[in-house]
Amino acid sequence: MKSKKIKKITALTLAGAMMLSVTACGSGETDGSGGKAKTAEKVSPGITFEQIKLGEDYKDLKADLKFLTHKTDVVDTTFAEYIKEFNKIYPDIHIEYEGITNYADDITTRLTTGDWGDICMIPSTVDKDELQNYFTSMGDYDTLSKEYTMLQDYSYDGKVYGIPSMGNIQGIVYNKRIFKEAGVTEVPKTPDEFLAALQKVKDNTDAIPLYTNFAAGWTMTAWDAYIDACATGQADFAHEGRVKGKDPFADRGDQTGPYAVYDTLYRAVEQGLTEDDPTTTDWEGSKARLNNGEIACMALGSWSIIQMKQAGPHGDDVAYMPFPITVNGKQYTSVAPDYNYGINCNRSADQQIAAMVYVKWLVEKSGFEKDEGGLPISVNAKLPDFLSSFNDVELLYAVPTPKGEETLNNDVNNESELGINVSGDMAKSVVEAAIDKTPTMEELAAEWNEKWTKAQEKFGITH
Repeated sequence: MKSKKIKKITALTLAGAMMLSVTACGSGETDGSGGKAKTAEKVSPGITFEQIKLGEDYKDLKADLKFLTHKTDVVDTTFAEYIKEFNKIYPDIHIEYEGITNYADDITTRLTTGDWGDICMIPSTVDKDELQNYFTSMGDYDTLSKEYTMLQDYSYDGKVYGIPSMGNIQGIVYNKRIFKEAGVTEVPKTPDEFLAALQKVKDNTDAIPLYTNFAAGWTMTAWDAYIDACATGQADFAHEGRVKGKDPFADRGDQTGPYAVYDTLYRAVEQGLTEDDPTTTDWEGSKARLNNGEIACMALGSWSIIQMKQAGPHGDDVAYMPFPITVNGKQYTSVAPDYNYGINCNRSADQQIAAMVYVKWLVEKSGFEKDEGGLPISVNAKLPDFLSSFNDVELLYAVPTPKGEETLNNDVNNESELGINVSGDMAKSVVEAAIDKTPTMEELAAEWNEKWTKAQEKFGITH
C-alpha cells in the first residue's frame, strides 16, 4: 500500500502547488526567468506544430534548450547523434539533455518550479485540465489529428499539449529459440494456451518460463496495458467499459476482459511458472538473460524489443507475440503513445519555437521509434518488420474522450487508489496473492470492483 499512498500524495502535491507555481502560460505575466514580460507574445510561440516546415523555417533561430529525459542510457550515445544531425540543419539551436533516473517522481516535483528546462517527457501525474498551466499548446486537436495519431492523452479542450515520441503495441517479448526447444510450435492465443506453453518451457528447458520483473515495480504496469483493447477488442473500453462500466474487473467466464489478464499472471505464479523469488528480480540483468535464453518471456510493451535484442549476441532469438487473448476468434492489440514531448510554456517565444522545431524533427526525422522498438505516430504508418507477427492482429487506437469527461479516468483511478497504468500495484498484489494462495483471484477482483464502484459514485457514475 505504501507505493499507492506515495503516488497519490505526489499527484496531489503537483495539483496543490499550482497556485504558487503557475506562471500563467500565454498570459504575458512572466518571461520564464522570473521577470515581467512586456507583451503576451513573449510567452506564446505564435505558431502551431503543423505549420513548421523542417529544413525551411527558423534555420537562423538561436536558442539554448534543456531537455529532461527518462532515457538515461542513451544521453551520450543515441541522443548525442541526434543533436549532431539536427545541428546540420539548425546549427544555432543547442540542445542539452539531462537524464533523470527517478524520472516520474523527480519531474513531477520539478514541474512545479516553472523553471525546469525547455522540453520534457510529460509525466502521467499531470491531469488534463492542468496541461495548459505547464505546457505550450502545439495546436488544435482536429488539425493535428489529420497528420498524427495518439494525441488524445495530452489534449484538453480541443488543444494538444503533448506530442507522442512514438507508439507502443502491447504483447509479450520472448525467446523464440527457447519456445521451439520446449516444443511450442504455435504462438499461444488464449490464457490457457499460454500457460500450457509456459509449462512446456518449465518441463523441457532450463529457462524461467515467465519473468515478472516484480522488484523493479514500474515494469508491472505492463499488465495494466493489456486490460482494455487487448482483452476486449473494444477501442473505447478504457473509458466506456472500465471508467464508466459496472464491475469491470469481474470474471467474464470466457478468458477475455481485465480479469483474464490478471488471472493469467495469478495462475502463472501459482503454478510455479515464474522465478522462485520475485523480490530478487533484476531488470537490467533480465535483458541479457532473455537474450541468451535463461528467461523465456516477459510481459512488456513493444519498446522492449530493441533493448532485448541489443542485450547480447542472440538478438535474432528475440521476438514479440500478441498478448494471448482472443475475442470471438480474433486478436487485438492497443496502440498507445509512449512518453509525450512537452514544451515549457514559461520560456521565451524563441525558446518555445526552437523546442517545437526540435520535437518535430525528433518525430519525423530522427528514427527514434525504430531505435526504440516503437511505431511512428504519423497517420497510416506501417508496422515495422520486427512486429510482423502482428500482421493479422487488429490494431486499436484509443478514441477521444467525450467533452466534459476528460479527467474522469484520472479522477476515478486516483480515488480508487488502484493505480492503473501508474503504479503497477494491481499486478503486484496478484503476484503476492498467488504466492500466498490468498486472497483468491476472485476475491481480489471483488475488492477492486468495490473500490472502483465507490470511486465512480463519488464522481457521479451510477449503474
